[in-house]
Amino acid sequence: MGLVPSAVSGYSCRMKRSLGSRTLAVPAPVWLIATYDAKGKPNFMTVAWGGICSSQPPCVTVSLRSATYSHSAIVARKAYTVNIVSSSQAAQADYAGMVSGRDRNKFADCQFTAGRSSIVDAPFIHEVALVLECRLMQTLDVGIHTMFVGEIMDVKADETVLFDDRTLDIARVSPIIYDTARRAYRGIGQEIGPGWEIGKAVRKQAEESSAEKTE
Repeated sequence: MGLVPSAVSGYSCRMKRSLGSRTLAVPAPVWLIATYDAKGKPNFMTVAWGGICSSQPPCVTVSLRSATYSHSAIVARKAYTVNIVSSSQAAQADYAGMVSGRDRNKFADCQFTAGRSSIVDAPFIHEVALVLECRLMQTLDVGIHTMFVGEIMDVKADETVLFDDRTLDIARVSPIIYDTARRAYRGIGQEIGPGWEIGKAVRKQAEESSAEKTE
C-alpha cells in the first residue's frame, strides 16, 4: 500500500497513505443493545456498528452478526433498546462484548438491574442514564452482519443528565466512543462550537469571494 497524492485544486499536494478496505469510519458509538431471549431472560450485548439513520421517523440502525445471541432475540421480539453507557461504565461495556448471553447472566455479572419497557418488547438497563426504546422496522443482510433498523418509540433519560425537562446535556451523559483503529475506548472532548452557526463564517467568505469574481 503506497502513497497517493491528494489533488485539491488551489492547494499544495499532500500525500495520503492507502490503508486498504477497513472499518475506519471513526469514531464508533459504544451501545449496549438489550433484548429478551426466547425464555424471557433479559440480556444485552455491546455494539459499535450503529447510528442514526432517519430523522423522520426517528430511527437508529445496529448491525449484528447472526451468530450472536441477541440476533435471534431481535428477530423474534421485533424490538430492542439502545443503552448509551457513560465513561464510568466502560469496563462493563467491554465485558459485555467479550462473553455471550448463552453462557452468562450479564445483568448479574455487571451488577445492572433490568427494567421492562412499557412501549416495546425489550428490557433496558436502569443504571444507564440514556435509553432509546426501539421497534424493529426493517432488516437488511450486509455481508456477515444483519442491519436492524429500529424506530425510536421513546427516549428515557435520567433527570441528572438534563439541563431542563427536555434538553439533554451530553457532558453529563459522558458517553464513550470506540476507536476502531486502535481498538480503544475514548471519552468525548470539549465543545467546539454551536451547530448551524460556526459554518456561517465559511459561507460569508464564500459569498464574498463569489462577489469579487463577478465584479
